Amino acid sequence: MKSHRIGLIVPSSNVTVETEMPALLGAAADAEFTFHSSRMRMTAVTPAGLRAMNVQRERCVIEIADASPDVILYACLVALMAGEPGEHRRAEGLIAEQLATGESAAKVRSSAGALVEALRALGARRIALVTPYLRPLAQKVVDYLTAEDFEVSDWRALEVGDNHAVGCIPGDRVMESARDLDLTGVDAVVLSACVQMPSLSLIAPAEQELGVPVLSAATAGAFSILRGLGLGTGVPGAGSLLSGSYR
Repeated sequence: MKSHRIGLIVPSSNVTVETEMPALLGAAADAEFTFHSSRMRMTAVTPAGLRAMNVQRERCVIEIADASPDVILYACLVALMAGEPGEHRRAEGLIAEQLATGESAAKVRSSAGALVEALRALGARRIALVTPYLRPLAQKVVDYLTAEDFEVSDWRALEVGDNHAVGCIPGDRVMESARDLDLTGVDAVVLSACVQMPSLSLIAPAEQELGVPVLSAATAGAFSILRGLGLGTGVPGAGSLLSGSYR
């Protein structure tokens, strides 16, 4: 079985994506994976904190490229969605250009771009979402998705600005917010629009309870990585997106 190296560029205070992504990809049947991270300093999820983090990207790309990854995931959704519309395409393009100068053939993905890709793969247009962010940043995520031609019918911001605390948000609080959403006519629910807010164990139960496809930044990232590598997208117990039906 072929082994693939996955490079993760993550905020320094993130821990969840390095837990959930190996769990997701480790359950995929077609390959084996190893995971290699580089970190950008960030503890406060604020516009200033995100800007200061993003300027560290080039260093992280150089560091992670030394591990010769097959795919690199820029694993901070709000860092890009807090920017101008289409920022994930610009950032992914800049990373690809930087890699090309070092003759790296690694594929480039971002959590922001992966969520857009996953929602389109599901055929979802009208969506609802739960975010951990302070309300002004959550509004930027909503505006970003709107600019990508999704209709965000309802959303919740849990108002957690400390990124360490985001990684400790209990699942019952996430589900409480999801149950409070107006899901009339909704095609999909994004249960965690953040790779730091834990939600993997909630995806399948939430999908069964809410009656619509449920995904997260993490399941979208796994989907995009598998798709980019030309592998099957089936991951047991991870929701409709990773049922293997969407390629």
